[in-house]
Amino acid sequence: MRSMFDRPTILDAAFLRRVAAHDFPAPRSKGAAEVAAPHLLVDLFDTQTMNRHLDLWARRSKGKTFYSIGSSGHEGTAAMAAATRATDMAFLHYRDGAFLIQRKKQVGGLTPLYDMALSFAASADDPISGGRHKVLGCAHTFVPPQTSTIASHLPKAVGAAHSLGLARRLQLDDAVLPHDSIILCSFGDASANHSTSQGAFNAACWAAYQHLPMPIVFLCEDNGIGISVRTPGGWIAANFAHRPALKYIACDGADLNDALRGCHEAVAYARARRRPVFLHMQTVRLMGHAGADVELSYAPIAQIEAAEAQDPLLHSARILHEQAGMSGAEIVARYEDMRARVDRVALDALAKPRLVTAQEVMASILPEEGAKPSPPLPDMAAREALFAKDARNLSKPVTLAKSINFALADIMLQYPNVAVFGEDVARKGGVYGVTQGLQEKFGAARVFDTLLDEQTILGLAIGMGHNGFVPIPEIQFLAYLHNAEDQIRGEAATLSFFSNRQYRNPMVVRIAGLPYQKGFGGHFHNDNSIAVLTDIPGIIVACPSNAADAPAMLRECVRLAHEDGRVVIFLEPIALYHTTDLHGADDGAWSAEYTAQTDGRDIGFGALGQFGNGTELAIITYGNGYYLSRQAAPELEALGIKLRIIDLRWLHPLNADAIVAAVADCSNILIVDESRRSGSLSEKLMTILTEASRGNAVSRITAEDCFIPLGPAAELVLPSKQSIVEAAKAAVA
Repeated sequence: MRSMFDRPTILDAAFLRRVAAHDFPAPRSKGAAEVAAPHLLVDLFDTQTMNRHLDLWARRSKGKTFYSIGSSGHEGTAAMAAATRATDMAFLHYRDGAFLIQRKKQVGGLTPLYDMALSFAASADDPISGGRHKVLGCAHTFVPPQTSTIASHLPKAVGAAHSLGLARRLQLDDAVLPHDSIILCSFGDASANHSTSQGAFNAACWAAYQHLPMPIVFLCEDNGIGISVRTPGGWIAANFAHRPALKYIACDGADLNDALRGCHEAVAYARARRRPVFLHMQTVRLMGHAGADVELSYAPIAQIEAAEAQDPLLHSARILHEQAGMSGAEIVARYEDMRARVDRVALDALAKPRLVTAQEVMASILPEEGAKPSPPLPDMAAREALFAKDARNLSKPVTLAKSINFALADIMLQYPNVAVFGEDVARKGGVYGVTQGLQEKFGAARVFDTLLDEQTILGLAIGMGHNGFVPIPEIQFLAYLHNAEDQIRGEAATLSFFSNRQYRNPMVVRIAGLPYQKGFGGHFHNDNSIAVLTDIPGIIVACPSNAADAPAMLRECVRLAHEDGRVVIFLEPIALYHTTDLHGADDGAWSAEYTAQTDGRDIGFGALGQFGNGTELAIITYGNGYYLSRQAAPELEALGIKLRIIDLRWLHPLNADAIVAAVADCSNILIVDESRRSGSLSEKLMTILTEASRGNAVSRITAEDCFIPLGPAAELVLPSKQSIVEAAKAAVA
């Protein structure tokens, strides 16, 4: 006897029984004014049945397939694939299997059924992720891989849409997408409530309200439930039907005619008007949230059966009967033929190899090196013209902030695909003047202000990176990153991994941070919590401590982003931005002459900085710690301590071999870390040095496990020149 808990079998049997008896559900919508051609309806039905049988196979193959969040009930998304071009980049909801199948069929030369089966089986032959996850993606059809997305993919979809108008305006040679493309972004009704999605909708409307091109279709697949929580009836329409600058269109995903009508209308509007559309597609969720979900534990059986009675495949069968003249027996035969195809392919997919070593799993964390050569250096005449107003400043020592400003100008002259943006970076030039004058030099298309939302800023960067740009977004303060860090951790950093190196996220995220800032106070402007960045696989964290190093390091960061597709964080110590002196007033020892790339100063990824060659004590540090250690050096040397100070420069990944080699001949090692004692770089450094087992005596001084208070009290919880002196004396005692 069939169990009431076995909803997949019940759903499957109900389709066969009802279609054979011509027991079709009544239409839920008035349908399109002009019905679709019969051959298209049959093709879309085949896509829908392929999607259904893949879901049924996954639910019945426990232990053999993985991550069985299915697409059943959302088969109407195949209509969106039919309405869009293969070059319309799509960021998909995890229930959009039917969309991906239909798009692959349209392109030709691909094997959507086999590919999906390999992904379900976590096979190493899976053409998108190489067995790392069941993701919906395809490099050949402009579908970057998405996995368990709630709403984190919406900001980057907005960024990709913005990049289309920007690339057209700049006539960018590196653009990946045709200028008349649109962007599709799909998600569930529950995800529409997430703060990340709300930020994305707001950003798209904010841009469109100002008549900036924003050709994006937000496809909300409304099945009325998020895992176990019901969406209030009418909530989505009430929330989105009257938003400024957002076109609202509704359609029924269970009715192929109406789904095609709504999708074509939304796509045509976005493509012609270059404005955002919210397409509200009614769907149903079948077989629960995922394979492990027991829907009967939170939903009454009548509710589940009511959803099953509205199975989109039953509606499609009715339409095929009415418009293509197919009998119930013919439709059932087509459905069973697809089952046999899926079963054959599934058996083959299960026999394919899976990843078997850690090295295989990790191979795709980093994008392909040197995939895109950097452009040549600009000629001197162009550079002299660019810096005509800055000639005086170029000839004298500059601060850290000014050196970064000059470096950004040189970089933007060399790389026409670089854009700088963030809060207050354009006309104001940033809170600390680091981007001052760049908009005047390069125009409002390449240097622009964003709305005050860090998720949007980082999402813009990710999306623009998909279309050939190397974005340099600015996060105004390190503390402001924390409400948006998933854009780095969950989206940017994982793209190469889940696409098996087929997609890249080139970007250099400038973040003003670290403590010791005078004037401003409190933990929002003095934030030393960098652990959130230094445990993310694949990204790079660079931290210049001085004006001499910053330009070369920033150029290397942009090279790594452009050529290798790397995600790079450029962490700028706020307290050192305008510091000129080291030991005494007006000594100018912390400023330096600006060095352009033509001057031959290079600081490669992982290269350490070193001051002094003493062997009695090595201080390993970075950022403000390097500055304070340099301040302490004369006092320590006066005590007879033979000293060297190592500036890490590159904080993640740490160059362990270079660090060990740099201090190998030193008797004592002191780590000076301005971050908190727990979870800081000092812990990683202690581990590296201990595992190297060179016999050195290793100690550390760090900030306390505390938020940073306002005013002079901040110095009580941070390393200082004097505390470094005392720790150094203790280390060599």
